Amino acid sequence: MTIQKSIQAPEPPEPASMPEAPARVTPMMEQYLEIKAANPGLLLFYRMGDFYELFFEDAEIASKALGIMLTKRGKHQGQDIPMCGVPVERSDDYLHRLIAQGFRVAVCEQMEDPAAAKARGNKSVVRRDVVRLVTPGTLTEDTLLESGSANWLAVVARAEFFSVLARDFSLHAYPR
Repeated sequence: MTIQKSIQAPEPPEPASMPEAPARVTPMMEQYLEIKAANPGLLLFYRMGDFYELFFEDAEIASKALGIMLTKRGKHQGQDIPMCGVPVERSDDYLHRLIAQGFRVAVCEQMEDPAAAKARGNKSVVRRDVVRLVTPGTLTEDTLLESGSANWLAVVARAEFFSVLARDFSLHAYPR
């Protein structure tokens, strides 16, 4: 003997309990995520006008490391997007502080005038690209090097034999 039990279809959920549809990613945020994915393990200084903006986990890390305000910009997958930023004119100060704490930074600049992007259409995004990777081992700018301390650069070259060159790039003030 076989017993059959009918299975009733579940009731559809109430409209109020329906999950929020995933928000579409804005063209600017799509560009940011693409550039960030190409530079894993680095904080991304993403140029937006007169500021370098950081988003998501980068913003949370930089906000704590630099002691600056963490805010938000829109939503991504239903969650607020954490954001913080530093003025371009003071960026070397902030880069120096991050490098001193052991962070590595990718600097992403606007590669065209915003007017050129707008001429392509309302939804066009200003072209951006990483122009500089700032790590403790790549510092050459006077503003980022510690004055009065040794700043060594070493090069190893291999041809028929190995060659090693090391040089101190310390900044010293000499009387005239």
